[in-house]
Amino acid sequence: MKNKIKKVGVLTSGGDSPGMNAAIRAVVRACSYYQLEAYGIYRGYEGLIEADFIGLTARSVKNIIHKGGTFLKSARSPQFRTEEGQEQAYRNLIEQGIDALVVIGGDGTFAGAKAFGDTYTFPIIGIPGTIDNDIQGTDYTIGYDTALNTAVEAIDKIRDTANSHNRLFLVEVMGRNAGDIALNAGIGAGAEEILIPEENLGIERLLESLDRSRKSGKTSSIVVVSEGDQIGKNIFELADYIKENKKDYDVRVTVLGHIQRGGSPSCYDRVLASRLGVGAIQALLENKQGCMVGINHNQVVEVPFSSTTSGSNYIDKSLLKVADIISI
Repeated sequence: MKNKIKKVGVLTSGGDSPGMNAAIRAVVRACSYYQLEAYGIYRGYEGLIEADFIGLTARSVKNIIHKGGTFLKSARSPQFRTEEGQEQAYRNLIEQGIDALVVIGGDGTFAGAKAFGDTYTFPIIGIPGTIDNDIQGTDYTIGYDTALNTAVEAIDKIRDTANSHNRLFLVEVMGRNAGDIALNAGIGAGAEEILIPEENLGIERLLESLDRSRKSGKTSSIVVVSEGDQIGKNIFELADYIKENKKDYDVRVTVLGHIQRGGSPSCYDRVLASRLGVGAIQALLENKQGCMVGINHNQVVEVPFSSTTSGSNYIDKSLLKVADIISI
């Protein structure tokens, strides 16, 4: 069957992540390579509803591969969840002559793409862009590697202060309900304990771990806490509990927050974004739709949206054992 796609729209949706610009660049330049027209859509699905489109060429996306964030902006769109919103978006695409969409974002972005694509039988390919690394079907998401390195660098600096003052630092990292950043950053930065939502280790185990650290001769400790961890309602309540039960600890809290979502993307994220951006256009040219292009065993793969929105990515349990062994 001959492919009829001539114009491709690209948008970024949900939380920004380092490497989104590199992905947009790859999509647009792949369009130019295959002699397709590319259109950027500002502010995600909201811009789709408001017909906020701009024509893009290979030169339009120069000098952005190294920049964090997304020059197309991003927004959440409650209106796109309604029948009226999706109908308006479809009319705008038809009026502009856009034949297919590439959407860059996380599971919420893909859920919207699936609903829209199913309703209007419209070709859509997704690219996973989220620092949380919580999309099923891909080993890594765009932005995760950069966020991980940002977290490790920050924890290294916190360690200097912890050592200087013999303090216990609780460091909260992002990741929503996935513990990838916490687990890997914790190992990489030499944390004494790592708390992730996938493994609810309990408050008593944490206190026992702190006791072991003190008895082994450690005068300071770092505990990395994923924002979705279930031990305490929040990291400040956890700190208060430790203070009440371990009077000999001088406890401090650092929430890294949105610094993990900004900054220049790592080389890995730039390459990943480039591979997936090209892969998205190639998938469209092969008449694929309703799927995400991801990376699996270093190969670009296509995964149906229905398999990407059903939960968090797999946590490597062997890393938990590694963390236990090397934190003694």
